[in-house]
Amino acid sequence: MSGRNIAVLGAGSWGTALAMQAARAGQDVCLWGLEADQIAIMQQERCNRFYLPDINFPENLRLSSNLDASLQQANTLLIAVPSHAFRSFLRTAKSHIRTNHHIVWATKGLENDSAKLMHQILAEELPACQHTAVISGPTFAGEVARNLPTAVTAAASTTDLAWETTSFLHHGNFRVYSSDDVVGVELGGALKNVLAIAAGIADGLGFGANTRAALITRGLTEIMRLGHAMGAHRDTFMGLAGLGDLVLTCTDNQSRNRRLGLKLASGLNVAAAREEIGQAVEGVNTAREAFTLAQKHAVELPIIELTYRVLYENLSPKSAVQKLLSRGAKSE
Repeated sequence: MSGRNIAVLGAGSWGTALAMQAARAGQDVCLWGLEADQIAIMQQERCNRFYLPDINFPENLRLSSNLDASLQQANTLLIAVPSHAFRSFLRTAKSHIRTNHHIVWATKGLENDSAKLMHQILAEELPACQHTAVISGPTFAGEVARNLPTAVTAAASTTDLAWETTSFLHHGNFRVYSSDDVVGVELGGALKNVLAIAAGIADGLGFGANTRAALITRGLTEIMRLGHAMGAHRDTFMGLAGLGDLVLTCTDNQSRNRRLGLKLASGLNVAAAREEIGQAVEGVNTAREAFTLAQKHAVELPIIELTYRVLYENLSPKSAVQKLLSRGAKSE
């Protein structure tokens, strides 16, 4: 896979970090962004001052705001747009996407109003494209961009496809492990954002390390429970895309979802908290869709359900914690 021509689609913090890693791995990389003015500034300054200031681009990283040209020149597409824009992006790009393109997405979340995973959206919008994979795991974009040691999972429908995906990013301090459990990897990456909001709320209310550890552990059980109902492999959730990503987002304030929980605990409403953060907080929409999936599959997810009620039904954070603590005793 050396010498791949890769178009990274989405010039936010995560897309930029992945483009930098692919370039460090020796690939021919073009980072595409929608805003031509921003891309021009990034090209001139050789950094993404908007999301990752003062981290210089590798010399072999190109930038473009021309989607058609970016897609036509590439044989591998790495999509890093937010989940709410995933389907609309595919519809915009589909006339330029070839069936032999290797399509990889690093988008985490569930589609608004349908609760569909990204691979389901891709299958609906680009049914002829079978060369596909997902990347997920415990990753803060700034640390990847600074080339700090990081490990992720690449999942595809076949082992060969997963290995092909690992090879164009696995380099230096960035390790990529393969999996054939697309559903499990996607669910882990989506649901951890909801639980990170819950962890931020608990910490913001001053409940301490014991509470945080219990919430992470029981939250993992909820992810496993829903994952099992949707056909995922249990072992996936004990790996990087499950437990690894969950611990990361629940315990570090680089997580926008955790920070939103902290702000809610301080008394801000959801809209004000999101405005202060100033970037997408995927867990807000994901909470609603996860609640829908729990009802659809008749799965009990008390932490996720109460987080949903805080976000959408004006349940106070303190009342949500009280409801969790008042649940009856049961076996683990």
